[in-house]
Amino acid sequence: MQALELKIPPAAVFLVCATGMWLLARAFPGGEFELRYAGFLATAIAGPGLAVAIIGIRAFRRHSTTVNPLRPDEASAIVSGSVFGFTRNPMYLGLACCVLAWGVYLRNFAALPCFVIFVAYMTHFQIKPEERALQEKFGDEYVSFKSRVRRWL
Repeated sequence: MQALELKIPPAAVFLVCATGMWLLARAFPGGEFELRYAGFLATAIAGPGLAVAIIGIRAFRRHSTTVNPLRPDEASAIVSGSVFGFTRNPMYLGLACCVLAWGVYLRNFAALPCFVIFVAYMTHFQIKPEERALQEKFGDEYVSFKSRVRRWL
C-alpha cells in the first residue's frame, strides 16, 4: 500500500470523498435524518476549518517553505507558531472539517462514513509519510514539535 503514499493530492481526496458522500446520500434516501439548521451547522463547521487551513497556508508562505503536500522533502522550515500550536496539520484539518460539514449538510447516515475514510486515508497515506520525511530532514527539532502538538487536534 506504500504505492499510495504522497501520491494523491489532498484536495483530490477531498473531492472523491465529497462526491462519494453525495452519491451515497442519493443511493440511500432511507438514510436521511432530520437536523434543524443543517446549513447553519455545516457552515459553522466548515468556516472555522477553512480559516485554519488558510492561516496554515499563509504561515507556510511567510516561512518560505513548500505548501506542496506531495513533496514534504522540499520543506525548508518547521512552522510551529500560529495554528501550528494546536494542530500539526491545519490544512488537512480544514479539509476534514469541510468533509464533515458536507455530511451534516447532506443529512444522510450513509454519507457519514466517508468522513472516517477521509481521516483514515489522510493519516495513513499523507500525514504519516510526511512525518517520516520531516523527521528525517529536521531530526530532533521535528521530534520535539511532534511531542508538543497533536497530529489533528
